[in-house]
Amino acid sequence: MAKLNVNPTRMELRRLKTRLKTATRGHKLLKDKSDEMIRRFMLYVRENKRLREEVEGELQSALGSFMLARAVSSDAVIEEAISLPATKVKLNVSSQNVMSVEVPVFEIIESDKSELYPYSFASVTSELDGAVASLSQLLPKLLKLAEVEKTCNMLADEIERNRRRVNALEYVMIPQLEETIKYITMKLDENERGTITRLMKVKSMLQAQAED
Repeated sequence: MAKLNVNPTRMELRRLKTRLKTATRGHKLLKDKSDEMIRRFMLYVRENKRLREEVEGELQSALGSFMLARAVSSDAVIEEAISLPATKVKLNVSSQNVMSVEVPVFEIIESDKSELYPYSFASVTSELDGAVASLSQLLPKLLKLAEVEKTCNMLADEIERNRRRVNALEYVMIPQLEETIKYITMKLDENERGTITRLMKVKSMLQAQAED
């Protein structure tokens, strides 16, 4: 591992030791954050899987009812029956903080309650009634699925970014700091030994001159 290009002084040594301490603490905090994010991510993944299976099952059932309704009624009758929605809803979009990631929160705000079925029961079959009712109940689950799926994607991106930071500290910055500290310590020890050797030589010369 290449060392940093710094002057081998005691002041630089103290500064690098402080940086190493900060980097080591930062590495631990990021590693702990990464572990917790992965734990949260797995919870959302399981929730996403459950919701997707539930939504796909109910959607398949609703579409099956629509197919049955089309089998016994003409397309024109079906289109006329559902051309004007009877109920309007508003979507409130906000966000919440999950491990420093702002993830979306979808909330349905229903308007004044009105008749669910925008048509006369005499004009269509009961299969269409069931399909309309199923899709109406499915909307909140679809939005929840979209919310959870987007959260999974955002957490996955943040986990990857956090992993790169952890790796940069663990495999680049901390080893560089340790190698540089080792180098400076060795240089300072070497200089100190050289100074002691010179002082001893000067002392012996002074003693020799005093004896003369």
